[in-house]
Amino acid sequence: MISLSLPSPAQPLLPPSSKTLNPSRPNIIPSSDSRKNPNFEPLKNSLIRQLDVGQLRHAISTLDLMTQQNAPPDLTTYSILLKSCIRFRNFRLGKLVHRKLIQSRLELDSVVLNTLISLYSKCGDVDTARSIFEGMGNRRDLVSWSAMVSCFANNSMELQAICTFLDMLELGFYPNEYCFTAVIRASSNAKYSWIGEIIYGSVLKTGYFEADVCVGCELIDMFAKSSGDLGSAYKVFEKMPERNLVTWTLMITRFAQLGCARDAINFFLDMELSGYAPDRFTYSSVLSACTELGLLALGKQLHSRVIRFGLALDVCVGCSLVNMYAKCTADGLVNDSRKTFDQMPAHNVMSWTAIITAYVQSGECDKEAIELFCRMISGQIQPNQFSFSSVLKACGNLSDPYIGEQVYGYAVKLGLASVNCVGNSLLSMYAKSGRMEDARKAFDILFEKNLVSYNAIVDGYAKNMKSEETFLLFNEIADTGIDINAFTFASLLSGAASIGAMGKGEQIHGLLLKEGFESNQCICNALISMYSRCGNIESAFQVFYQMEDRNVISWTSIITGFAKHGFAARALEMFRKMLETGTKPNEITFVAVLSACSHVGMISEGQKHFNSMYEVHGIVPRMEHYACMVDLIGRSGHLVEAMEFINSMPFMADALVWRTLLGACRVHGNAELGKHAAEMILEQEPDDPAAYILLSNLHASAGQWRDVAKIRKRKSMKERNLIKEAGYSWIEVENTVHRFHVGDTSHPQAWEIYRELDQLAAKIKDMGYIPDTDFVLHDVEEEQKEQFLFQHSDKIAVAYGIISTTPSKPIRIFKNLRVCGDCHTALKYISMATQREIVVRDSNRFHHMKNGVCSCNNYW
Repeated sequence: MISLSLPSPAQPLLPPSSKTLNPSRPNIIPSSDSRKNPNFEPLKNSLIRQLDVGQLRHAISTLDLMTQQNAPPDLTTYSILLKSCIRFRNFRLGKLVHRKLIQSRLELDSVVLNTLISLYSKCGDVDTARSIFEGMGNRRDLVSWSAMVSCFANNSMELQAICTFLDMLELGFYPNEYCFTAVIRASSNAKYSWIGEIIYGSVLKTGYFEADVCVGCELIDMFAKSSGDLGSAYKVFEKMPERNLVTWTLMITRFAQLGCARDAINFFLDMELSGYAPDRFTYSSVLSACTELGLLALGKQLHSRVIRFGLALDVCVGCSLVNMYAKCTADGLVNDSRKTFDQMPAHNVMSWTAIITAYVQSGECDKEAIELFCRMISGQIQPNQFSFSSVLKACGNLSDPYIGEQVYGYAVKLGLASVNCVGNSLLSMYAKSGRMEDARKAFDILFEKNLVSYNAIVDGYAKNMKSEETFLLFNEIADTGIDINAFTFASLLSGAASIGAMGKGEQIHGLLLKEGFESNQCICNALISMYSRCGNIESAFQVFYQMEDRNVISWTSIITGFAKHGFAARALEMFRKMLETGTKPNEITFVAVLSACSHVGMISEGQKHFNSMYEVHGIVPRMEHYACMVDLIGRSGHLVEAMEFINSMPFMADALVWRTLLGACRVHGNAELGKHAAEMILEQEPDDPAAYILLSNLHASAGQWRDVAKIRKRKSMKERNLIKEAGYSWIEVENTVHRFHVGDTSHPQAWEIYRELDQLAAKIKDMGYIPDTDFVLHDVEEEQKEQFLFQHSDKIAVAYGIISTTPSKPIRIFKNLRVCGDCHTALKYISMATQREIVVRDSNRFHHMKNGVCSCNNYW
């Protein structure tokens, strides 16, 4: 245990003369030759004037001139020049002055040597600073010791700083305020915070706490940085007899950084009432607090004030404003961020990174973010690790690993590839691009894997439907001893949801209950999504119902769940309750509401909610909202009205809108309008196979086989090497996922499956089922078409479910494409023949089939 035995007078003590180890200082008056030279004083005064205005190079020229004119500089001149180099942070010139000082052969005193320690400390040359300090011998004074403690503390050598401080005490030196601030700074981490608390007691005992405001500031910083103990930081702040602008700004900054943004704003208001005028650092911190709380109105008021006080052009304030507008603007646009950026007179890597990050976070401007990155590097601004991290995220959002690899290559060149945030962004980019092998390689070569690394790779596997790898990695995280956070569990739940593995999801649910995450809002939202996407909407609602704290994501998740399951009335009821609670809906909420209307054909209700988006809630409809309306109108059979709606859009319809119309044309057999929709899709996305396939299916269902052949050949699907996505279905049985393709015979129980299928076919035909051969899109005989129909993957999956699960359990199957009309009819009959509930999740929605009736009411 370290014990600091220091006296405790009312005023700070100076070391007694009997304890002082300093020799008397040598005479630093210039030699008689220098004094006799009439040029000495004028040249020295000229040098001092040059230093006062920051003309360091002119001052060094004057220094050389003094030597040339036989009026050599004295130690005072060198000391003043060295201190000026430190003040203006021109360390290269400071080292040059040191070389000239050595050449002068003057005997150096402790003042000059202490200045040299500070010089090398501030430029990061700890070894030279230590060498000078050790070479001083008994010329070391309190300033020397304080400079060395500060040198170690400022260069991340905390233990050496603390040990040097203790050595100083053993030699009888009494710390001053500078020494205390340095050793407290060295203790501002979790490892040495206990030492910091002992020093805190010594500071109180010696009276330096009351005597110097800098000591109090360092103590506030120590409690905030070492353990996030804002309570103790506030107690220090309250005890301080004197506070200045730095103290207030420090409190605002630390509270904003540690998740207490509202307290930070309250400190800002108290500071102003105390009569202190905020500076650029204060405004930067309080703007960050506004960003955290989404207080755009207050942020705009502060923006107007910084303009009035001439601080808007500051890079630090500008970056905070760019970030605030990017995160707080309701429509997600970055116009205000860009205006703020463009008004800044000069840019550095911080401002460029801020605007690039703003574009990435907006969700729609990733190309612009990459263009800005290119502009930055063409302007000779060198990116930092955060710049690379943001632009790699943009490449991931665009699924463009080609550009991402070029960006990463540049990071390698600058020596930043090994930085964790860059490596994590690289593996995330590969994962978002579907290149999980490359993502795994990027993960494996990380120098130091942290929780963010594991979360990124787990999330990647989950989103790419590689559930086995996801859960294996989860076990690996547990073995490393890294504490799993809410995001990890959310990713695991997403992995279970993506493949409909409810058994796995339930296991994770049990595990997170054991870990104490049951009340975590993020986790509860993920559970709602998992149960909903796995086909158990009632369990999803139960999680939602038990939540104490719901946000817009919670409400949107349950509304989306009811919409996808075809329970439009319950979805709209939840939306009504959401509004009653005062929760403001967002763009995604309205996609869910409009989808709910679309799934049951509620045109007038959907139109009402679409109109209310901007009129009531101030949300500008995006392309996906217009696509929902086209689906609602078109799927109801009003294809002409759907076309008119597209023509009335305020912007050009994209491929998503036309693809939606083409789907409606396929349902209602309008080949002419379907052809137009397909042409519009191919005009924008010529390599999209979905347009060819939908149009081909439209002609095939009408028996227009010649047109089908033209599309598949003349439209150059083969020439473009376009491949239709193969349809498949899967089912989870006893925590194992079983996948089936059309006509699949690879399963170990294939014989039993097809025997069950034959028996089911006979049963449902006796009950009135008639195969709908219009859904066989091949020009073959009717009998062969019937055989094809019963080889569809969803029928195979249901047959496997019947022979592999107990009669009391619902059969839940999942399909990567939309279920065909014949399978929909057949599965309804099978549910009646077997008295089993069958839940089907296709690419668009859920179908709950029970006793021959489907929840979609045949409207899908």
